Amino acid sequence: MHRRDVVRPVALVAAVMALAGCGGGANQTATPQAPSGPADGGLEHIHGLGVSGETLFIATHTGLWTAPRGDVQARRFGSSRQDIMGFSVLREGRFVGSGHPDPSQTDQPPNLGLIESRDGGRSWRSVSLRGDADFHVLQSAGNSVYGVNSADGQIMASSDAGRSWQRHKPPAGVFSLAIDPRAGKRILVSTERGVFASQNGGEQWRPLRTRLAGLLAWPAGGRLYLLGGDGEVQMSADGGQTWKPTGAIGGEPTAFIAHGADLYASLSDNTVKRSADGGRTWTLRAAP
Repeated sequence: MHRRDVVRPVALVAAVMALAGCGGGANQTATPQAPSGPADGGLEHIHGLGVSGETLFIATHTGLWTAPRGDVQARRFGSSRQDIMGFSVLREGRFVGSGHPDPSQTDQPPNLGLIESRDGGRSWRSVSLRGDADFHVLQSAGNSVYGVNSADGQIMASSDAGRSWQRHKPPAGVFSLAIDPRAGKRILVSTERGVFASQNGGEQWRPLRTRLAGLLAWPAGGRLYLLGGDGEVQMSADGGQTWKPTGAIGGEPTAFIAHGADLYASLSDNTVKRSADGGRTWTLRAAP
């Protein structure tokens, strides 16, 4: 047994519960405006992260928040209070998401399916699966979009930015998913039974590490990263076959992404940290 392949069960369960947390949200159309006051509600439960241009976007239980470059103060972006459970940047200014509307929006189903913004998060529209899907895990690369539907645990794959889908059975309950930036059909999942790889978009699976689990991020440089429930960062230079520790973030993670050569991770205290050296050191990027 490789000691570094073992994830502390309690810490891992805590991180997964934080990632999969569920709640209410707001309507699908957002127009940027200042918070309305104390009753507006603050930043709660970070579910996803993304970078567009030089701005960090933070998807939360209480809508979308941002922190421009050089600013560590996270601020609400838009009037939407929808619970954004899944979030990913397709390309600059174009986002996909999933989650739940505000309870006051009685014309919306409980599950929003896949929603999309083409104006940098200012407004959102339904793309597909309205009322049928709730993606707590959502990743994209180019026009490839993968989501894990919390309603049935299935992995759903799209090659046309979420307009049509194929359903695949995962090897076990999925915590996290990463797409090879060099090949949109090659994906990895972190599951209750370890890390698995698929060469054909989720149709078939092979195990890589049965005693390793956490949140995955796959930068364009080819190195794959995993952030464990205890905050330890591990790196693989061979697509997930072997791993070595690189550093730690000093807390329980709730979301983990790569952008360019940088890594971003949110913690259970709703702060976001950034690493520019492969997870060895981390600095504060945003705070409520």
